[in-house]
Amino acid sequence: MSSIEDTAAPVPHGIHDAEVEQLFGAGGPLGGQVGSYRPRHSQTEMAKAIADAIAGQRTLIAEAGTGTGKTFAYLVPALLWGGKVIVSTGTKNLQDQLYLRDIPTVRKALSAPVSVALLKGRSNYVCHFHLERTLQNGRMTSRDDVGYLREISRFMKTTSSGDKAELSSVPETALIWNLVTSTRDTCFGAECQYYQDCFVMKARKEAQQADIVVVNHHLFFADVALKDTGVAELLPTANTVIFDEAHQLPETATMFFGDTVSTSQVLELCRDVLAEGLSHARDGADWAKVVSPVEKAVRDLRLAFPEDIVRLAVNQIAPSSVFFPALETLRDNMDDMIAVLEKQAERAETIEQCRTRAIELSGQLDNWNGAQDKAASEDGQTYVLWVEAFTSSLQLHRTPLSIAPIFNKQREGVPRAWIFTSATLAVKNDFNHYTSQMGLWDEPAQSWPSPFDYEQQGLLYVPNNLPQPNSFEYTDAVIDAALPAIIAAGGRTFLLCTTIRAVNRAAERLREEFETRGLPFPLMVQGEAGRTELLDRFRASGNGVLIGSQSFWEGVDVRGDALSLVIIDKLPFSPPDDPVLAARIAELEKKGLNGFMHHQLPSAIINLKQGAGRLIRDESDRGVLMICDPRLISKGYGRRIWQSLPPFKRTREIAAVEEFFVRRAELAAAATAAGES
Repeated sequence: MSSIEDTAAPVPHGIHDAEVEQLFGAGGPLGGQVGSYRPRHSQTEMAKAIADAIAGQRTLIAEAGTGTGKTFAYLVPALLWGGKVIVSTGTKNLQDQLYLRDIPTVRKALSAPVSVALLKGRSNYVCHFHLERTLQNGRMTSRDDVGYLREISRFMKTTSSGDKAELSSVPETALIWNLVTSTRDTCFGAECQYYQDCFVMKARKEAQQADIVVVNHHLFFADVALKDTGVAELLPTANTVIFDEAHQLPETATMFFGDTVSTSQVLELCRDVLAEGLSHARDGADWAKVVSPVEKAVRDLRLAFPEDIVRLAVNQIAPSSVFFPALETLRDNMDDMIAVLEKQAERAETIEQCRTRAIELSGQLDNWNGAQDKAASEDGQTYVLWVEAFTSSLQLHRTPLSIAPIFNKQREGVPRAWIFTSATLAVKNDFNHYTSQMGLWDEPAQSWPSPFDYEQQGLLYVPNNLPQPNSFEYTDAVIDAALPAIIAAGGRTFLLCTTIRAVNRAAERLREEFETRGLPFPLMVQGEAGRTELLDRFRASGNGVLIGSQSFWEGVDVRGDALSLVIIDKLPFSPPDDPVLAARIAELEKKGLNGFMHHQLPSAIINLKQGAGRLIRDESDRGVLMICDPRLISKGYGRRIWQSLPPFKRTREIAAVEEFFVRRAELAAAATAAGES
């Protein structure tokens, strides 16, 4: 992968600490714009460090405890001294929040004359061509889709961005979006009749011209890997790149610098080949006969694994397995289909497009198959080959063992500032785990503490007498221990689980218990509605209980009384059957390091810190963090874990939890009385 050729303009030097102090001070411009703003030492110091890194075009790894106000700490220097800035954040929701709320607030406060653009992946923008095609031949899968299509069609007459986030009446998960947006494979680019009006192109052009461009990590790395999203064209002119929620980068980058080919992609291609062949070249081939051997080969490949869900490294698949011959058959049948498409491609652009997709998929299968006996090595980079089977599909993955060399290559070229910030990058002020994952070994790293008084505001409760986390009855034991705490808190609880199975069992049990005991706590369960809707319902209820897995561990902000108890069912260690994790541990052990202590434990601690961070969100929050896993006490490494968490008071007794909530209610009542008098 080539590094980026750069022509970044120089950034002004000589940013003075006094200037930063004045901006963040009591009489400074931020106070006038942000009603609840008040100076925080950590925030000001962090902003100075970032301003300094921007001036010197250096890298900075910046961990800021919850409540520091890290967004303003990087936005103020970025808007004033950053030159052209790319801000990359963890999710599309956070992207929208930065673009719609945070940046306008800071820009107004500073009277900064900067232009701002929002850039998302192409699947977020309605495509004129695909919308028209769907309106004409409407292959609708449900009645809802017909209504949604009408709304999208109306939306297109008024929108200037084409961003589907603006059309909240059509759920983000609605299948209709797949039919009215483009992918890299199905976009005609400059050949398209709607090219001049294309929303993807408009967004990219705006990003080219803007001073500040807001992207998300998925987009950033998809672009670096695929050169498909417009970020590659932006990077050369950027003086400053800021990654917020930077703890997510190793996982996101691993996904994008790897390669995945799935049976679903092949089946989707077969459907399109059949439809386009019959539409534009009916007499050119017996299209059903062209695609059916490929479809059969795909099904046979999935049936090589009789189990429902499987994750296996290539060296764990028995050489006698039918998998390897089935893969060979699929490649041969794909070649036959490509030969037919080549003969008919000139008859329609859409058939030519199918041919291109087929060649790309075939290349990915070759790549995977060609390296079946070894971990593929390229440019000194080692890849792990593994298979993941789901109920009705199969994915072949080729994943880099380490992203450090690839990411470092991307950072070569003309100097610029690279800022990595998050609330969770270190384990007890030790950044080694993060810096080695990202290849940032010798770069400066700093930590700024949260302004919260955790000892007064929170309590860490680890219940007694729980069974080992791998025991069959573990989730039931967690619910038995959690119920008294939920009752003491008056609902107002997040129950964060490490698996979907635990989410479902916990939901089943709590439903029964609430009904039997007549407890009035509304129950929200991940999967029963979208994340945003569940959180809105949770906030509105005032006494709800929300059960979720990984997607609720981070990026969720519920302030005040609505959330008073966060229960974590077990320490979030990665699943032991993860082939990439196994390969990384083996690599560490070759170097004489302990895979558990150097990789699994720090990863789990960073993840746990994210989950724990849901509890205390501002100075007036008070609550209990309940971690049910007995290993926190019984294992030698448990101490390292709880020392990395906020410095809450600690207890093993439910009575202390009940007392905490009684005291909390008394303080709230006293505050209300004082307010009324």
